[in-house]
Amino acid sequence: MQIRNSFIVYILLLFCSNFLHAQKVMNSIYDFQVKKIDGEMFDFSDLKGKKIMIVNTASKCGLTNQYKDLQLLYENYNDDNFEILAFPSNDFLKQEPGTNTQIKQFCQSNYNISFMLFEKIKVKGKNKHPLYVWLTQQKYNDVMDCSVKWNFQKFLIDEKGNFVDCISPKTNPNSKEIINWIEN
Repeated sequence: MQIRNSFIVYILLLFCSNFLHAQKVMNSIYDFQVKKIDGEMFDFSDLKGKKIMIVNTASKCGLTNQYKDLQLLYENYNDDNFEILAFPSNDFLKQEPGTNTQIKQFCQSNYNISFMLFEKIKVKGKNKHPLYVWLTQQKYNDVMDCSVKWNFQKFLIDEKGNFVDCISPKTNPNSKEIINWIEN
């Protein structure tokens, strides 16, 4: 009897845990609030009317040089209501092992980035950040399921807050596909 009761309690806890996790996921991209790399809260509603590229980043990855291309893209299009939001993550082969302070210093000293950099988060797995739950699941973003394949995967959000697409990590930020999306 005790094993049966323990099993029932386990199932209930599992259900409640999943329910509570799902409750953190917002209906709109503009409902999210996240912490910048320095700990300051940022409200996504401040991005209304802008196109957004969200990128999970890492400083010890073969694709890390994309920071340079992201910065160039930002410099070329930031005045055109375009924002880049970078979310460091250690989810792929532990290629972002640093603290938030170390990550910020690395990005500033090596790439002089001026686009927004946020605290290190989980972009896959059981403890995936609610923003990435929204980005990767059709039931929240209303467009498609799109798992994060690797560092530097890009998610495109239009100026009305609609999910548009997810772009392969290997696609250069200055690709024709991304430039066309920004300009049109």
